[in-house]
Amino acid sequence: MRIERIAPDKVRFFLTLDDLSERNIDKDDLWKDLPKVHELFNDMMEQAYYEVGFEVSGPVAVEVFALPSQGMVVVVSKASEESDGEPFDGETIEMEVTLETRDDIACAFRDFEHLLAAVRRVRSVVGPAGRLYHYKGHYVLYFEPLALDEAEYEKLVANLAEYGDIVPVTIHVLEEYGKPIIPERAVEVLGRYFGEGGPFVDPAGR
Repeated sequence: MRIERIAPDKVRFFLTLDDLSERNIDKDDLWKDLPKVHELFNDMMEQAYYEVGFEVSGPVAVEVFALPSQGMVVVVSKASEESDGEPFDGETIEMEVTLETRDDIACAFRDFEHLLAAVRRVRSVVGPAGRLYHYKGHYVLYFEPLALDEAEYEKLVANLAEYGDIVPVTIHVLEEYGKPIIPERAVEVLGRYFGEGGPFVDPAGR
């Protein structure tokens, strides 16, 4: 389980498939009022307090993004009331859970070379598809839903995740807050100009 504080009142958890299987939980369980689900969220809130100082008391909104073959991203937003500064006690949380399963894919890369390595791996699967953005210091390669079977889809996600991080950012956020670098057919363009042995030029100007 990995935790990232993304705002004063919001924290993001990355749960792997192993994190879920250890607790015998799948995404459908998150809709249910089950002891194991409450235990998971209690553990998450306690870990968030001690690792990033995220304190919760009272109601929270929980957004769950299911990432194919990768697990889940859970975003927790707390109410505006300030807590009393005590660690989370596991008793006062009230959850409102929404679940979204994504068919599109967004993968963030810390540097351009990792992006190119990923593109070389997935070109044969995705063809000329993709859009490339620069967003929050990362290169984000975005794919709209692709006509792939389950095995191809899982292979694509696994290859991308080998070099970057699958993230729940939407195309609307990328278009509004990101810098478009290659607005269409990104894999084709990157393969054409930066194929094996091609010149290295950072299109974000870094």
